[in-house]
Amino acid sequence: MAEGKIKRLTDKGFGFIATESGTDMFFHCSNLEGVSYEELREGQRVEYSIGQGPKGPRAENVQVLED
Repeated sequence: MAEGKIKRLTDKGFGFIATESGTDMFFHCSNLEGVSYEELREGQRVEYSIGQGPKGPRAENVQVLED
């Protein structure tokens, strides 16, 4: 699984993860595991699987990592 940090959250239920490669990965609240969207904060470390959405790559199975 890949790792990154929450870069930006929106009020529409999706956000972006800053990846280790320097690109941003889209994620939707329906792809969270073990945490609700309201519990997320920018800067949190997460791990995720890379999947394919209708508009390109997206993060799936997003889980928060302990600091």
